[in-house]
Amino acid sequence: MTNFSILQTDLHSHIAKSIATAGGWIGFDQFMALALYTPGLGYYASDSQKFGLMPSGVKGGGSDFVTAPELSPRFGQTLARQVAEALRVTGTVEVWEFGAGSGVLAQQVLDALGPLVERYTIVDISGSLRERQREQLAAHAHKVQWASELPPRMCGVVLGNEVLDAMPVKLLVRLSGIWHERGVAMHEGRFNDADQPTDLRPPLEVAGSHDYLTEIHLQAEGFIRTLADRLEAGAVFLLDYGFPEHEYYHPQRSMGTLMCHRNHMSDTDALADVGSKDITAHVNFTGIALAGQEAGLQVVGYTGQGRFLLNCGLLDGINNSMESAGLIERAMVQKLVNEHEMGELFKVIAFAAKDSPAWDPLGFSAGDRIHTL
Repeated sequence: MTNFSILQTDLHSHIAKSIATAGGWIGFDQFMALALYTPGLGYYASDSQKFGLMPSGVKGGGSDFVTAPELSPRFGQTLARQVAEALRVTGTVEVWEFGAGSGVLAQQVLDALGPLVERYTIVDISGSLRERQREQLAAHAHKVQWASELPPRMCGVVLGNEVLDAMPVKLLVRLSGIWHERGVAMHEGRFNDADQPTDLRPPLEVAGSHDYLTEIHLQAEGFIRTLADRLEAGAVFLLDYGFPEHEYYHPQRSMGTLMCHRNHMSDTDALADVGSKDITAHVNFTGIALAGQEAGLQVVGYTGQGRFLLNCGLLDGINNSMESAGLIERAMVQKLVNEHEMGELFKVIAFAAKDSPAWDPLGFSAGDRIHTL
């Protein structure tokens, strides 16, 4: 048995014990948290390569999925223009990044901003990813520090690229007109879906009487409220895949958005091969916006990733800087903005701290969609 197989077995046993201790049933959000973040055992606690362009079996591969910074350095360089403006407007000198992954985005931003950033703090609970980040950011070691939790007070520009989607979600399922919370139980040594009637509801009434599975994002919304409470000065930029509320809870989206990723392939069975793959759900950006607003943050922008990057100058000078680039490199840049790729599925939402001055961020100068939230 390989070391990874042993870790999977140990994680399975750990979750099974948690279910038994809870009386035979845990909510899916607790299961997801255990599967992803159990110290030393969960998916994000393992040493496997998660971020990269190529799957296993391809030279230089072995990753499970790719994020925008791995596609092209122009992603981080372009985002840095927005960060620079935000630092200037808010009078701050520090960047905070949540879930920094491989550290590639941090490197791109730090390379681009130079002396504008005095300190770059990464909040990441994964020890293995921290070590990878230290290697990636060795040239900026004098500026970079790590934290496992938020301090009581903070100032600066906050970044989160594909962070909200990895926060545990509760599953709600309407069966024969009755709402249940979907959780996990054990049957013959295996994890199984198990539903219990609940008073929880989606934030919008879902039209129709058909069976319907969806997610609610209590943890992500709680994270935004905590951020609002701690951020004394600065701004927040969160990039992720998702929809506004009226699209998220559309009657035709009856199977929800939960998805697993491994080896650049996806599936919907979160209870299989636990610990060996990522588990994510799309983001309800209306819920995120309301959570921030109710906690005192100002919502200062919301748009598609493609529009945001173009507003920030993604294509400025691209003919000169990429005239020697190959077709693959050009295709990676296009993937960031094309509507049928990441440009429309991914969204960007921005907040400013409560007492920040009135401000229209660069990334939302055209095509802002706050009115759709």
